[in-house]
Amino acid sequence: MNNESFLANLQSIVGPSGVVTDDETLDRYTREWRGKYLSGAIAAVRPATTEQVSAVIKACAESGISITPQGGNTGLVGGSVPIEPTREIVLSLDRMNAIEDVDTQGNTMIVQAGCILADAQQAAAKVDRVFPLSLGAEGSCRIGGNLSTNAGGINVIRYGNMRDLVLGLEVVLADGRIWNGMNRLRKDNTGYDLKHLFIGAEGTLGIITRAVLKTFPRPKDRLTTWLACHKPAECLVALNMLRDRLGDAIVAAEIIPAIALDQTLEQISGTKPPMKPSPAWSLLVDVGVFDEAGAVRDTLDAVLQEAVMNDVIYDGVIAQNLEQTGQFWRIREAIPEAETKAGPSIKHDVSVPVHRVPELIERGSRLLQELYPGARPVPFGHLGDGNLHFNLCAPLSALGDKAAETEFLAAWGTINRAFHDLVQEMGGSISAEHGIGQLKKDELARTADGVGLDLMRTIKTALDPENRLNPGKIF
Repeated sequence: MNNESFLANLQSIVGPSGVVTDDETLDRYTREWRGKYLSGAIAAVRPATTEQVSAVIKACAESGISITPQGGNTGLVGGSVPIEPTREIVLSLDRMNAIEDVDTQGNTMIVQAGCILADAQQAAAKVDRVFPLSLGAEGSCRIGGNLSTNAGGINVIRYGNMRDLVLGLEVVLADGRIWNGMNRLRKDNTGYDLKHLFIGAEGTLGIITRAVLKTFPRPKDRLTTWLACHKPAECLVALNMLRDRLGDAIVAAEIIPAIALDQTLEQISGTKPPMKPSPAWSLLVDVGVFDEAGAVRDTLDAVLQEAVMNDVIYDGVIAQNLEQTGQFWRIREAIPEAETKAGPSIKHDVSVPVHRVPELIERGSRLLQELYPGARPVPFGHLGDGNLHFNLCAPLSALGDKAAETEFLAAWGTINRAFHDLVQEMGGSISAEHGIGQLKKDELARTADGVGLDLMRTIKTALDPENRLNPGKIF
């Protein structure tokens, strides 16, 4: 079947408006948002129902065409854009964006995979619940992509990763069959928990079309504090002091070095310093209030006073209102944008056991500076779950010099390998929350346990023997 008849077949399934072939519109589906991965495709296909997804997959199988599933195309490892433009379509779920049901008694919500994360959050809020996944891209990323990458974000310390926030899935398999695993049960031990095969699989095993998500009671209030420490180890001590007294009320805990804070204040208009001068290391903590706000505030004040007396923190500010809370979190959320505006950087998304985060910051910073003298380490992120975005900004002397910036970025692979070796030595992961995609597949092959990698390939072969779903990703 030639492309013309293949496209006509797709149009008969999803309708003419469901098949995108013009170059300008198609570019939105085949270009990674940062421009790191540029591709093309035969078409972008936009089914409106699960049955249409199934029919599209069968049509592609008959014509020998591969499929790149796509949610919001906000990923950071090139997992949502094709590799072979003349042999692949993009299957976008952006039309399948409905919120089908919100159950306040069972604390669940049923959504289609194309539902934008912010819309799911708002639907929960309308019935006094929270869907706690929170990411910088929440206004455009979609639930199917969040599931396929096992997204994390800022609230993992309290609520867990996306894997922990789902009860059931509906998935279309590589042969077009539809698996109905839309289970609302909290307890179900009837064999393998199949949903976990597809969560974090980056669309290589099946295409998630619907999900049963968990929701949670909404806190009655929110306390946000910005704390100043001299060293990362003190940030961790302060966090553990808070957790010992406030337990699961700690919703988020982010560590921020002075270089990231200053860079953001300089590059992002409207941001305000939480305190002056900038702390060497900041700990930003959100506390959810589920009972009397005064009692929680008193406990928070007491812990902070104790931390000051014990030289764990040397300053701290508690947000006085929601506006100031928003200002604090605007700084944290804008760090990646500010880093991009400030010049080129080499990225790492890694995790280590929580107690080893200060050690990773110390050893990792030293290693990166040895690998590229003059470059500036910027480790920041989710202290409470051990996930750091450990980036390396170009030397100040290279900024504005295209040749020097290009030379710096050319060291990406060498620096990644050496840094990942350190992370592995410390019992960590080379991909904490962004996935593998195209960017890290060679590093996965180099660092993964051999038996584990064989098991992954076995599962891939069993569920997608012709390698039609997201080929060239992960492996």
